[in-house]
Amino acid sequence: MQIQIDIGFDQLVSIAKNLSPKQWDKLKHEIEKKENIVHTSEIQDMEALLLSAPTFTKKQLDSIAQTRKALNEWRTK
Repeated sequence: MQIQIDIGFDQLVSIAKNLSPKQWDKLKHEIEKKENIVHTSEIQDMEALLLSAPTFTKKQLDSIAQTRKALNEWRTK
């Protein structure tokens, strides 16, 4: 059997402030555990994105280097 209660954010804060130190620590631990799960998931998503991203070929890197060099020479004239 489940009961769902709709309470406002201010009520939730008020309830949290009235918790005993032991209950507060337990609540804090549960919240941090959920944050770590979300954070870990975001890191894994970012790693997957970066690892699947396209990379430059040697020829493209050489072309970029030559263009940089030409621009630097042009700006110093």
